[in-house]
Amino acid sequence: MKKIGLFYGPVGGSTEKVAKKVADALGTENVDLIPVKEAKASDVEKYENIIFGMSTIGKETWESDKPANDWDIFLPELEKINYSNKKIAMFGLGDQVTYDLHFVDALGIIAEIILPKGAQVIGRVRTDGYDFRESKALYDGKFIGLPVNEDFEPELTAQRINGWVKIIQSEFK
Repeated sequence: MKKIGLFYGPVGGSTEKVAKKVADALGTENVDLIPVKEAKASDVEKYENIIFGMSTIGKETWESDKPANDWDIFLPELEKINYSNKKIAMFGLGDQVTYDLHFVDALGIIAEIILPKGAQVIGRVRTDGYDFRESKALYDGKFIGLPVNEDFEPELTAQRINGWVKIIQSEFK
């Protein structure tokens, strides 16, 4: 398996903690951890195997005039990336209690940008075990990436990551 570029944000919280757990599960020697707020399209293009990690931000966060978060800063770069010959997996932190109508929507927001550009997204996850009402992250009845709920289900994080990593490892080049 070729080196994986794991682009994540924000830095310093649960998303970074989960990014490090994903890197550990994949073998840290196989993963470069890169804060998305410091990344450019050219950084992503260096990898064939890519993981995007993001937090759930409420619908009001990405679609408002509030100060930009790490992914707001990086969104224009997503438009510039050449997605040919790349496999992309995504994980999103979410709170299905507070944001049950927008659970891990960030995954869906990113997918809406990269799928029309030819991105091959791997690592879809069944909805079993998640209690929510709506999510932009649903594609053909599955989450487009791994939802992780560190707020209300931290005891499930390791199990969810390990199961997901087995899926993406077999699909990465």
